[in-house]
This record gives sequence, C-alpha cells and structure tokens, in this order.
Amino acid sequence: KIMKEAQLILGGGCFWCLDAVYREVPGVLECTSGYAGGARPNPNYEQICTGATGHAEVVKLRFDAEQISLERLLEIFFTIHDPTTLNRQGADTGTQYRSVVFCGDAEQRAAVTAFIADLTQARVFDDAIVTEISDAVPFFDAEEYHQDYFRRNPGQGYCRMVVSPKVAKYRKLFGPGA
Repeated sequence: KIMKEAQLILGGGCFWCLDAVYREVPGVLECTSGYAGGARPNPNYEQICTGATGHAEVVKLRFDAEQISLERLLEIFFTIHDPTTLNRQGADTGTQYRSVVFCGDAEQRAAVTAFIADLTQARVFDDAIVTEISDAVPFFDAEEYHQDYFRRNPGQGYCRMVVSPKVAKYRKLFGPGA
C-alpha cells in the first residue's frame, strides 16, 4: 500500500492539548508542537507568551491521507477546542491561543472553508465560528520540553485539569469502539 503523506498545521489554544490528542490518532505519523503565524523568526516560548510576536501555539501534523482524511482531522479539531472564542481557550487568553488552520495549498483551504461552512449551516455551535483560515507560513518547532508534554507530565496541574479532559473527550468520541 502506498502512503499518501500530507501535512496540516492547527492552532486551538495551548498546543499541549492538541499534541496530546493527535498523538493518539491513527494515521497521524508525527505531531510537532510549535509556533506559526507571527512576524519574528525563530521565536521562543517566552516571546510568544507575551503575544507581541503574533505567533499562535500550533501543532504540525504529518499524516497518511490514505489512512485518515483531512475532514476527520478537522472533525477532531473542532470537537476538542472551542472555535467560537476569539483569541482564547478557557482561561488561556491572547492571540497565541487563537483558533487557526494554516493551509498548505488551495485545495486544503477550500476543504477547510467548506468544512467550517458545513458546521455553520448545521448550527453545531451556538456562537459564530471565529477560526482563522490562513495560508501556509513558516513553522518553528517549540522547545523540546513542549514536545509530547502531556505524556511526559501527566501529573502537572494544567495537564490534569485541562489536557486530560480533552484527551478523554477524544477517546470517548473517536477512540476504538466509538
């Protein structure tokens, strides 16, 4: 079987949450936490936390499009974060926590646009979806300690209170037997 490798960059609040979920998704070959959408080259965590660089906390997914569709990845994305809150997810506020999809090409942009239009038409959310749809931009890997953060720090407070419930929601709705 020939693998059809593709890439998608998603921002939906703290990257620890997205990273923890997408590492469990069959067909996702690699999940890297990082920064995208800002003006400064090679930003670090402290810089993006100020909001001054304009970067969002994101995950870059490499996936096998023969094993998992872009639509399924988006379905998971729109289930595990709130796409109706501008520049915030829960208590995390600032542009670095914005809901955003960085599209690799026109075909991906069209698919993301259509997916959001379908969610809007179906009135899946009470409020308007504010997810930004952006063209591809430079992606910068986050520091090593941010990679696979949830698995390496399960007892950390934020992981217990914020990340763990999102992972549980993913498993309930999309896991084996769901």
